[in-house]
Amino acid sequence: MHTATYTVVGMTCGHCVNAVTDEVSQVPGVTAVDVDLASGGLSVTCEAPVDETAVRAAVEEAGYEVAAR
Repeated sequence: MHTATYTVVGMTCGHCVNAVTDEVSQVPGVTAVDVDLASGGLSVTCEAPVDETAVRAAVEEAGYEVAAR
């Protein structure tokens, strides 16, 4: 299993968390998604190395953005 962490910018409520979780969960290979509203933290677990481009696109599809590292 491979895990990657990101910071999502712009989430303000539980609906935001659900939107990000739903979109990122649809990325092929993703087995688990954990989003923390307070910190903006996003943890993505995959069977293979995480496709960062696909995760970022999924977050953007949900209406948010991943903070630059």
